[in-house]
Order: sequence, then structure tokens, then C-alpha cells
Amino acid sequence: MSPFHLILGNNLVANITNFTVWFAITFWIFIETQSVFATGMIAGIYLVFTAGFGFWLGSIVDHNAKRDAMLASSAVSLILYGLAFAMLLFEPDGAFSDPYSLYLWAFVFVVMLGVIAGNLRSIALPTLVTILIPEDERDKANGLVGMVTGIGFLTTSVISGFLVAWGGMYSTLILALVLTAIVLLHLATVRIDEGRVVPTGDAPSLPRRVDIAGTIAVIAAVPGLFALIFFSTFNNFLGGVFMALLDAYGLSMVSVEVWGLLFGALSSAFIVSGLVISRFGLGKNPLRTLLLVNLALWTVSSLFAIQPWLWLLVAGCFVWMFLGPFAEAAEHTTLQKVVPLERQGRVFGFAQSVEQAASPLTAFLIGPYTQFVVIPFMTDGAGARTIGTWFGTGPARGIALVFTVAGLIGVLVTILALNSRPYRRLSAFYARTPDPMETAEEIKPA
Repeated sequence: MSPFHLILGNNLVANITNFTVWFAITFWIFIETQSVFATGMIAGIYLVFTAGFGFWLGSIVDHNAKRDAMLASSAVSLILYGLAFAMLLFEPDGAFSDPYSLYLWAFVFVVMLGVIAGNLRSIALPTLVTILIPEDERDKANGLVGMVTGIGFLTTSVISGFLVAWGGMYSTLILALVLTAIVLLHLATVRIDEGRVVPTGDAPSLPRRVDIAGTIAVIAAVPGLFALIFFSTFNNFLGGVFMALLDAYGLSMVSVEVWGLLFGALSSAFIVSGLVISRFGLGKNPLRTLLLVNLALWTVSSLFAIQPWLWLLVAGCFVWMFLGPFAEAAEHTTLQKVVPLERQGRVFGFAQSVEQAASPLTAFLIGPYTQFVVIPFMTDGAGARTIGTWFGTGPARGIALVFTVAGLIGVLVTILALNSRPYRRLSAFYARTPDPMETAEEIKPA
């Protein structure tokens, strides 16, 4: 088995572990405290940590061997999960039932740092794709990365609920400690010839620091690259609508047990998508593929809640999950070619900081807006009187209206992007840019 596939499997187990811990602590905190405020704060902590650590984690990737960065990620997670388990054992009476307990939030802080340490892997992995995979095969490799993400998502959604129901955070952290130790030991046996990449030509030596200004300068030097990152950020911003409201909409139609099973089954779309990409690739212009996929994705998003039909919702969610990995793989494939390898960690870190922070931010904002503005509008307000006869009325139809409007906004923005100057400039730059692995000077071990 190739080093890439070994690392891909290793990353799969690490992702399942870290995201199971994240899901589980959210479920467990709600069960213990019965506080929606507390669960919302966990999402907020993830948002702040992701945005705050992206640049720093990217710098670690750029300044160290990629495998070593992944090893450090697992080692830090292992230490923090061990500390969290010790905090469980020595919990003061009632500390975890009080949503305002300092001990509770210290525990959450430690656990979430362990989860966020895993983001180092998500930054290092696409740089390893650049190193290990030839340019004409990278889109397919990125499809496999998306498939691994989908398998992790599917598995996590099933495991975390059972773990919390069976043994709370005790069972969750014991499993996390065991799996993280296995991942760490396995990765230590994987050998990768990464070489040592140095700047080419008259490029200055890389400073061994975060170097935000230098990273922004690299992004700005690629025509249209900022536009691509902010387009993806905008998509994630709209995606936060579904993060906040999809469960509520689904539960308005079926029981929680049925919805959980449906959502787990729907997550298989990620796997199918990854297999399709790994077989057929993304075409000669992955940027165009990204925009066309987004056009289809937002069109479906504007239609799947147009009527309160369960199978329309199921079909729409499947298409939405199927198309998502195409967009992510296309963005990664573009960045892997147009960004110098010695800067890719920081650029991927920047993208992670900006893009992943968008969805939770929308989730914070759209929930109250839907609850206090849109639902009354579609229950007994002007919306119910004007379109209620065919669209439907009530709280669930208020949520549906938010989905429809978000989808239409996404369609409009994608059409504008397809006809924009930054899209044309970045496409042309991608076509004429040599692969970073062909132009970088590599010093191999003797």
C-alpha cells in the first residue's frame, strides 16, 4: 500500500476520533445542563479556535515535515484528552450540571483544544497530496480525501450518540485515548520521502514564524485567488443556514430516531461523491467545475423545501452532500498548483480560518432571525397571507422559506462569479502555471 493511502487511512481514524469527541461533548453538555446556551457556546469555541489557530497551524506545517506535523497533532490530542479524562475523575460535586461552572468550561476548553489540534492534519494532508501525487492525478486524490471526510462524518454521527447514551464522556474519552494512541503509533511506522523544499530563484528565505503578511502577499500575487477564497467563504456562510435549521426542519416531519437514521444514510453521498471524483477527476479546469457544482448545489437548495414533502427533502439533502466534496476537491486542486509548496500550509491555514468560521457565524445569526422574524412572517404574518396558500404556513414553512431564499442568493452569486474577471484571471493563471513540484528545488537525503 502506498504511503498516501496509509496516511489517508490514518487520517480517517484520527478524524473519526476527534469529531466523535466534538459531537459527544455537545450532546453530553446538553444532557447534563439542559442548556441550549451551553451547546451554542461550544459551537462558538470551535469557531474562535478554528479562526484563531489556522495561520499558526499552517506555519507549523510549512516549517516541518508533514508527517511530523501530523504526529504532533495526535500527540497533543492524546495529552489533552488524557487531561480531560483526569478532570472527569476528579469532578467536584455538581460541577458538570451547572452551565455556568468554571470547572465545566475549563473541561470544555481542554477537550476542544484536543479536537482543534486535529486541524493540523487537515492542513498537512493537502500539502502531502501535492508532494506525493502527480499533478494530473491530484484531483482524484482529493476526491479520496473527500470520501474519507464523508466516511468520518457518517461514522461520527452514529458513534457519538451511542457512546454518550452508554457511558457519557467517560466512554467517549476512553475510546479517544485508545484510538489516538493507535493512530500515533501507526503513523510513526509510515515512511515518506518528502525531501526538503527550499525557495526557488531569488525568493527570500522563509521566516520561521506565522508571517501573516507574507501569506497574504502570496495569495495576492495569484490573480483571482482571494476571490476564490472569499467565494468559498460566502458559500460556507450560506451553508450555516442549513447547519442551524436543517435538523429542526427534518424533525418537523419525522421522529428523532427516523431523522437520525435518514441523516446517517444520507451521509453515504459523501462516499459516493469521493468514489466518482477518484475515478473521473474534475476536468481540465477544476475552478470551472467548482462554480458549476455550486450552481447545481444552490439550485437544489432553493427547491428541496419548496413543498413539505419528506422525499423531496431527502433527495435534496443527498444531492447537496454529493456535490459538496466536488467543490472542496476543486478548491484544493487549484490551490495545490498555483501556490508554492513552501507556502501551502499557511495558505490552507488561512483558507481554513476564513472559510470554516463562516458557517458557525451564520448559525449564530440565522437561528434568532428565523425564530423571531421569519416564522411569525409565515405563521400569521404577511408571508402567510401572500404565499401561504401554495407554499404553506407555520413554523416549518418559515424555515423552508429561509432555505429557499438562501439557495436563490447562492445561485445569483455563483452566476456572477462565473462571469467575473477574477474567475477568468485565475483560470488562465492555473492553465499556464507549472506544477510546484517541478519548479521547487528539492534537497533529498543522500
